[in-house]
Amino acid sequence: MFVVQTPIGPLGVRVVGDVVVGVRFGAENGPSADHPAAVELGAYFAGELTDFAVPFELRGGSAFERAVWGEIARIPYGEMVTYGAIATALGDPGAARAVGTACNRNPIPVIVPCHRVVGAGGKMVGFGGGLERKRILLELEARVALQRAWG
Repeated sequence: MFVVQTPIGPLGVRVVGDVVVGVRFGAENGPSADHPAAVELGAYFAGELTDFAVPFELRGGSAFERAVWGEIARIPYGEMVTYGAIATALGDPGAARAVGTACNRNPIPVIVPCHRVVGAGGKMVGFGGGLERKRILLELEARVALQRAWG
């Protein structure tokens, strides 16, 4: 695992070969790396990257969790989707809480953007990295999306 310093604190990034298999908030200080994931995370936090190209693999989890993570991975940069909308997309409109639990278990946060999932009415609730980190990530994406829209 290597560590990437970011505005939301250090992120521990685990790779197997060139494939990202884990991202962890609040990683201990550790070696940094010149890995494509580190470069892309740096560009993301600088507002220069809106779509990660680094290969990743979602390991573990139940079939439901993997389905949720797949839905999350498709949320466009700068947009938000509710837990209920993801539950509905998966065919179980009553599973919003289960979607929240799956989001909390996302093994590759930021790259698989669980921070873009919000409560009903856009309410900012729950995030494995803490609500302050979620707020910072959403504000970064909103600012960059607005700058790009206005050129």
